[in-house]
Amino acid sequence: MAKKGPRGLIAFVCTICKSQNYINQKNKTNVPDKLALMKYCRHCRKHTPHKESTKLK
Repeated sequence: MAKKGPRGLIAFVCTICKSQNYINQKNKTNVPDKLALMKYCRHCRKHTPHKESTKLK
């Protein structure tokens, strides 16, 4: 059974190659805006900005 509450799954998508690399959780009531983090992309082979996406592949 799924957990109920304000936390939900989000995916991080590379802004350069548009590949989904990371999955994380976020509290949607405390942080309503979208996250953007510098993460390592294994397809680009360097650190690139990753933006939050709600679609999980």
